[in-house]
Amino acid sequence: MKSHTRVVVIGGGVVGASVLYHLARHGWTDVMLLERDELTSGSTWHAAGGMHTVNGDPNVAKLQKYTIELYKEIEELSGQATGVHITGGVLLAATEARMDWLRGVVAKGRYLGLDLEEITAQEAAELMPLLDPKQFVGAVRNSEDGHLDPSGVTHAYTKAARKLGAEVHRFTKVEDIVRREDGMWRVITDKGEVVAEHVVNAGGLWAREVGRMVGLELPVLAMEHMYLITEDMPEVAEWNAKTGSEIIHAIDFDGELYLRQERGGMLMGTYEKAAKPWSEYQTPWNFGHELLEPDIDRIAPSLEVGFRHFPAFQKTGIKQIINGPFTFAPDGNPLVGPVRGLPGFWVACGVMAGFSQGGGVGLALANWMIDGDPGADIWAMDVARYGDWASMAYTNAKVRENYSRRFSIRFPNEELPAGRPLKTTPIYDLLSAKGAQWGVAYGLEVPLWYAPQGARDEFSWRRSTDFQHVANEVQAVRERVGLMEISSFAKYRVTGKDARDWLDRMLACKLPVPGRMALAPMLKEDGKLIGDFTVANLGQGGEVPPPLTPPHKGEGDVGVAPSTGVRMPSAGASDSPSPLWGGVRGGGISAPIYQEWMIFGSGIAEQFHMRWFEKHLPEDRSVKIEALGLSMVGFAIAGPNAQKLLEKVMRAEVTNAAFPFMAIRRMDIGMAPCLVGRVSYTGDLGYEIWTAPEYQRHIFERLMSAGEEFGIGLFGSRALNALRLEKNYGSWAREYRPIYGPLEAGLDRFVAYGKEADFVGKAAALAERNQGGGLRLRSFVVDAVDADVIGDEAIWFDGAVRGWVTSGGYAHHSGKSVAMGYVPREIADEANGFEIELLGRRLPARIQAVPLFDANFERMRG
Repeated sequence: MKSHTRVVVIGGGVVGASVLYHLARHGWTDVMLLERDELTSGSTWHAAGGMHTVNGDPNVAKLQKYTIELYKEIEELSGQATGVHITGGVLLAATEARMDWLRGVVAKGRYLGLDLEEITAQEAAELMPLLDPKQFVGAVRNSEDGHLDPSGVTHAYTKAARKLGAEVHRFTKVEDIVRREDGMWRVITDKGEVVAEHVVNAGGLWAREVGRMVGLELPVLAMEHMYLITEDMPEVAEWNAKTGSEIIHAIDFDGELYLRQERGGMLMGTYEKAAKPWSEYQTPWNFGHELLEPDIDRIAPSLEVGFRHFPAFQKTGIKQIINGPFTFAPDGNPLVGPVRGLPGFWVACGVMAGFSQGGGVGLALANWMIDGDPGADIWAMDVARYGDWASMAYTNAKVRENYSRRFSIRFPNEELPAGRPLKTTPIYDLLSAKGAQWGVAYGLEVPLWYAPQGARDEFSWRRSTDFQHVANEVQAVRERVGLMEISSFAKYRVTGKDARDWLDRMLACKLPVPGRMALAPMLKEDGKLIGDFTVANLGQGGEVPPPLTPPHKGEGDVGVAPSTGVRMPSAGASDSPSPLWGGVRGGGISAPIYQEWMIFGSGIAEQFHMRWFEKHLPEDRSVKIEALGLSMVGFAIAGPNAQKLLEKVMRAEVTNAAFPFMAIRRMDIGMAPCLVGRVSYTGDLGYEIWTAPEYQRHIFERLMSAGEEFGIGLFGSRALNALRLEKNYGSWAREYRPIYGPLEAGLDRFVAYGKEADFVGKAAALAERNQGGGLRLRSFVVDAVDADVIGDEAIWFDGAVRGWVTSGGYAHHSGKSVAMGYVPREIADEANGFEIELLGRRLPARIQAVPLFDANFERMRG
């Protein structure tokens, strides 16, 4: 084993093998894989070997399709058989609610290029003869399902990688990983030491242990998973003889089962409700090609359903029960990407569907390491979607829940209870007393809507029990004044002598003058969006900003939202001076002089954005950025009476002349110091109020008390969604993602193409503007009846699928069902011909070019 290499991949399962292969295929051949035992040890060798293209996230589905298509390539290059059988499959629904979900899967598949078709239960039985059609209401046929040989695929990856120059070292146990002062990594093994520029943790069952070597506690947990193999079945032999083909795959969602042919019998696996973790705290290093003791009693309820749904199983014996451990992240998706604060350390773990996702994970990670970008939108797999709040106990609770619900319906209005409440704001109890129905975002409890006594969510694909109550919240905002708790937004404080110059390079907008805010797209080198913020210039630390003046012509234009949606929380408190004041306040004492800026963004992306910010910080430490998390909490007030309410609770003047749109200033509300910005994601006259958590109850009580005469009402994130839709406002992770350029997303008017600073992505953004980009974000009014889009529905034009929905819902004030989505530029301004597919029906849709509410922005500007 050589002493130096570019990349060390730790782990010889299918994921580590895929990463190694993709690095070598992309030209990094000075790479090696270290495996403590034989290849496939751990989870890979005993996997059922199924593969499928369907996934809840369309971007992950694309990578799954890539994975399946890759097997022919690695088989030819390596000369190693992969045992791939593309049999096709059926996805089965025993209830109408499940069938509604499957119709959404079909619609999503249309724009992803997946060969899916809705069929009847009888047609499913004609394709898969073991099922009883009377047990199902319908199904979906999928032509791309199949199965393979787990060992053959893993060895095909490694043999192909070796041919390209990579090294594989078996029986080489990594015992420690140490970062050197020069940033390189010492990988210490039982056979010597190797120094590497990059380390990839593809440790599988041992991913936690490998992470702990560098001080990282990854949110992964292994679960026992069982499947059985039957004795030979005459029904199988008869079908094989009759058709000359295997029995196709089947997924019985309501039975929590998956099935495929295994030699002359059948394989049946289950994600049982009585989920059992394995080795909860530490994985033994001597575990390898072992299986766990079967526990058929634990899976008996699922088997009873299976024998009823597939009667042929009642007449056959069980040849073998396989029980082995697989690792899961809290939401069931992989953990992939660079780890914030550990340059050169990467993770590729928690990939429980390794033979559906392993190729895509390897491709994305290789792209990321070599090109600085994964080459796809992999937010659903990005390790940055979790923060410090994802503790071992939290992970344990959520993984159990996720495993037991793997085939369960997750309705669009359903919130899962495990691991909650974890993080709460100081007014959690006060809002609960007002009827708050809670959701969770980046670990923090956030109010979704407010229910009167006796009301609660009834989970459905259609409009539910919250519909009229959300409408009442919207009415309070549009007609009077509403108050929303917004502590879940991400808040960043930027200081330092070079803060302005750094922000001018990081953000594509024209930076605001002191005392003002601006909408701020942030781009990658390829000109695609990597952030959507509001940036605020607080002036010199400790100094009062200069007098506010009306904005220059064009400044503060509001074609899209100044905030980025129901933004979720950051983690960790700041140890710096108060983010509200910056330095010493008043008393004639001189405060430190430094530039002070605030950035407000999407809370779910806090780790994601901090990783990007920190990657680009100057080495001389002339700029400091801090994620403030719950050390800063806040409210939004909005509506025609918002200014009157604010005037009643503070001495400062907040008239339009003194405090115009997009202004920001430090003010006192009651006795509490606050940072107040004249901005609102509702599209109405409104303000965002930020304060330290110890003042939140005081401010809430003052606002609610003073607001009584103005008809104040509380509103949650569902009402906010309805409000922003009728303003054509997009949001991060929906309309704004790293696969869209600013012109495509409609954010180009906030890009200062002509500013002197050479901001990140400037050249590519200029090229997009000159070439026109391929897509356009558009808002549609949909002729919906009793259900509204939620995202990922197909957009049809003149009888063909031409685009996809990113988000939507019902705009209560306007009385319209609204969808936002992307279509090709050449049809983006067509008046007629659009339809949006919803629950199996193609509904007429019309582009809504101007906002449904306040098209001239008169209310927001005041």
